[in-house]
Amino acid sequence: MTPVSIAILSLSMSTDAFAAAVGRGAAHRPPFLTAVRNGLVFGVIEAITPLIGWGLGLVAAGMVEKIDHWIAFGLLAAVGARMIWEAFQPADAEDAGGRAVRNGVLALVATAVGTSIDAAAVGVGLAFIGADIWIIAASIGFTTFVLTTLGMMIGKAVGVRFGKAAEFLGGVALIAIGVSILGTHLGWFG
Repeated sequence: MTPVSIAILSLSMSTDAFAAAVGRGAAHRPPFLTAVRNGLVFGVIEAITPLIGWGLGLVAAGMVEKIDHWIAFGLLAAVGARMIWEAFQPADAEDAGGRAVRNGVLALVATAVGTSIDAAAVGVGLAFIGADIWIIAASIGFTTFVLTTLGMMIGKAVGVRFGKAAEFLGGVALIAIGVSILGTHLGWFG
């Protein structure tokens, strides 16, 4: 993957965490150190999940070598489509189980894990195309840390709608990366 593709992927993977951070920041304005701590939790978890997915993908890569580009495209397109769909869903203060979101450490970790599941799926796809997962995971983790910290700090000012727009653009970017991978392997691009 090119540095530009890695940067776009990192931004795309960080948008759902950014959207969640904007929502948390809109609900209560956290002090700077709390925003940094939350950003660190999100960044570390977002860096670990593609490594897990990549490891799982390596196990299966040899079995699906002839269609790996289709699998990478399918995973990126599915994650991107989910992000686009979620961008149009109403923002509320409940988690997937319908329970009110709390502001404790457990709730923070649960939110970080929930927003990083898609990074594991992307990690699987990256294993199929032989991408350098260490650079990509570090880039995703760092970008998530920065955007989550920023999202928490600006949440009150910009509101949840801005986070939803970022999530939508992230979904579109993931689909574009998937099309690029597919097109490159099928010879569409020179």
